[in-house]
Parts: sequence; structure tokens; C-alpha cells
Amino acid sequence: MTEQPHTHTSGPQSIMIAVIGDIHDAWDQEDPKALQHLGVDLVLFVGDFGNEAVDLVRAISTLDLPYAAAFGNHDAWYTATPWGTKNCPYDRTQEDWVAQQLDLLGEAHVGYAHRTFSELDLSVVGGRPFSWGGPDWRCAGFYQDRFDVTGFADSTARIVAAATAAPSETIIFLGHNGPTGLGDQAEDPCGKDWKQRGGDYGDPDLRDAIATTYSTGKRVPLVTFGHMHHNLRHTQTVLRKRLCVDVNGTVYLNAACVPRIVKTEQGLHRNFSLVTLQNHQVTDVKLVWLDAEFNIASSETLFTRSDELVPSSTPIIPAPVLPSLANE
Repeated sequence: MTEQPHTHTSGPQSIMIAVIGDIHDAWDQEDPKALQHLGVDLVLFVGDFGNEAVDLVRAISTLDLPYAAAFGNHDAWYTATPWGTKNCPYDRTQEDWVAQQLDLLGEAHVGYAHRTFSELDLSVVGGRPFSWGGPDWRCAGFYQDRFDVTGFADSTARIVAAATAAPSETIIFLGHNGPTGLGDQAEDPCGKDWKQRGGDYGDPDLRDAIATTYSTGKRVPLVTFGHMHHNLRHTQTVLRKRLCVDVNGTVYLNAACVPRIVKTEQGLHRNFSLVTLQNHQVTDVKLVWLDAEFNIASSETLFTRSDELVPSSTPIIPAPVLPSLANE
């Protein structure tokens, strides 16, 4: 028997959020209908819509639901790196697909910015836009030209400024890549799964911005991102760890289940990560696959919180700590 979508009543104490993992062109006219059918209150996009996929971003910009979005490295695929510039399929003297994408999303794009949903009593703050991840500052010319950012310190300051300016006391951080500090094994949420395998490939600037936001007393119930796909490159039998919780209770969710639309004998199935917030705290996270009629064909529980106790099966990590504080 097919499971039906959860009947959800929107309200300030209970919020359902759909997190859309790396799309990579897998988005169609049925997705907005599916989200409406699920009854979500907020939609978060972690980026990598496609390789500077302007038409797809244009379609998403018409979504008739509250939403916020980050841009990923593929969203500047032909612009941020020398290789991409050399292989650019359009005339860069006549068009700028990165700028077009930014214009299409407007205030919904939260990279180095925030979008506040007063009816939900929360603000979404974006990490570094177009992140490639890792401990090295990449695409320096791109970030200086587009955002006047010259390194990790500048980047951290921009994210912190957005969180500080956000009027809500509850902050959700949204990025393409997750923060440094979630593990250094290939199967960890931001672990490097290509040669040489292993190493923490999270964003140091996002880690430091989260730590600073903690220190201001604001709540951070959720940090969500993608970039590192659930299926590891070097194995077909082990999936990436997709969720962990820090000692403050913040849930870190990697939503990059790719491909997000698959063809089955029953038709197309599409996935969404569903996060429930109650009283400014994540209480439930599921990865669901919807069938062609938007019924839940399968559902995997990634996290539940009962009586404020974190399940023993959920990896617990330290809260992010600024390097300057760690040495004191």
C-alpha cells in the first residue's frame, strides 16, 4: 500500500521545509505540483541547478511557494575557472549567464545575504555562493570581481554580516557546500571521495560564521547543503553519511541525493528531503521519493528527536569553534 503524504497544518510552532538537493537539470513542471501536494511551508534549494542553466533557474524563479536558494559551483561552470572560460559555449562578450541567474532569483538568492520569513519566525542566511568546497581559496578572480571578496576572512565577514542583519532570532544556514568540521573520511557529509580520498572538504568560512552566530545568542536549528553526492564515487555499496548533529542540537543535512528524478517501472520518481521544525528545533528529517501521483513511494527517516534526546544512531559532533577561540 502506498504511503500518503503527511497532512500538515502550517503554524508558527510547526514548520515543514522541503530541501531540494543538487538538481543537475532534474527539475520539471511536476515538481511545483509535488511540493504543493506535500503541503510544505518553505522550500530551500542548495544549488547546482545545472551548468549555468538559465532556463531552469527561470522556471524555479516562478515557484509559488516561499523559497530561498543557494548557487553551486556548476552554476558558474563556464565563468569561475580558466577551464570553464576556455570551454564556454556562449559569447561572453554578449551574455553573462551567471548574472542572468542572479537576476532571476533576486532576493531569493541568499548567498552572502538573508531572506526572512516573518510568518515562520525565521531567517535563511546563505553561505558562500558558487562554492567548490575545500580548504583552499579557489576562483579568486571570480570572487573578487563578482563579490569584492578576497579570501576566507572576507567571506566569513560577509556571512556573519548577513546573519547579524537578519531580524529573526532563528537562523537556518543554507549553502551549496557544508561547513568544515563534519568529518574527514570519504563517507562523511563533506568528505573528499576522489583521489586522494579522505580529507574534510567543508567550507571554513561557513564554519566560522556559524560559530560567530552561536556566540551572538541566535538559534541555529538547521544547516543544510549539498555538493557532495550521497553515492560515493569509489563505491556502489556505501552511501555517504547524510546527517549529523552538534552538541548545541543543530542538525547538519546533506540533501544531495543525485539523480533526484529517476525512471522506474511505475514512472518517474522524485526525491525531497523533508525537515520538520517545532518550537525552533528540528524534530524530524526524512528523505522521501514521490511517485507520478505524488504519493510517497518510499520514505527514509534520517533523524527524529524525542523528548529532546538525540538518537544514539545520529553522529554527534562538537559545535563549530572559531580557530582563534580554539587556541585560547
